[in-house]
Amino acid sequence: MSVLFTLRVKNSSRGARGIHQVRCGMSESFEVHIAKAEHVFSAAHFITFANQCERLHGHNYHVTAEITGPLDENRLVIDFLLVRRKLLEITTELDHYVLLPKQHPQIRVKENGQEVTATFAERRWVFPSGDCRLLPVPNTTSELLAAYIGQRLFEALGGVAAKIERATVKVDECDGQVGVWVHHSAG
Repeated sequence: MSVLFTLRVKNSSRGARGIHQVRCGMSESFEVHIAKAEHVFSAAHFITFANQCERLHGHNYHVTAEITGPLDENRLVIDFLLVRRKLLEITTELDHYVLLPKQHPQIRVKENGQEVTATFAERRWVFPSGDCRLLPVPNTTSELLAAYIGQRLFEALGGVAAKIERATVKVDECDGQVGVWVHHSAG
C-alpha cells in the first residue's frame, strides 16, 4: 500500500515553490489480543533472588496473549477461539497447584511418586505429588512463567503457529506486576 502526500511549499531557501506530490510506502500489521477472565490460574510458588529464597505464597495469575501476523484467506490473523481454547488448556493445567522449578541451580526437587520434596539450603518443603506441577524452568518468576506458557501455546497451535510473526504472552501476578515473554519469528 502506498499513500500520496501533497505538499504545498510557499517559501523555500532552495526555491521549491508550489505544490509537490510525494508517494510514500506504508506498511500495515495486524494483531489480535486475547485478555479473557477465563485465562486466570491460582497457584503457589516461591522464587529465589540475590541468594535468598522467598516464603511459599500464591497468586491469582492473569494471562494475556498478543499475536501479530499476516491475514489469512479469511482475513484473520488467527482464530480467536483456537487461541482461547489452547490458552485455557494451559492455564487449567497450572490452576491450584504448587509450581516448582526443575532446572534451578539451588532448589533441589525430587519426586518419589507420592511426594515431592523441594530443598533450598537448610529449608525443606514436602508436598503431595498430585498437588505439584514440576516445570522445566530455572525459577518460577512471572517472566519465566510467561515464557513457559508462550512456548506451550506455540506447540499447541501446531502448524498455525508458523505464520505468527510475533507473539507476546503476559503473566500478571499482582494487579499490574507483569512478566512478559516476546517471541519474534526468525523471518
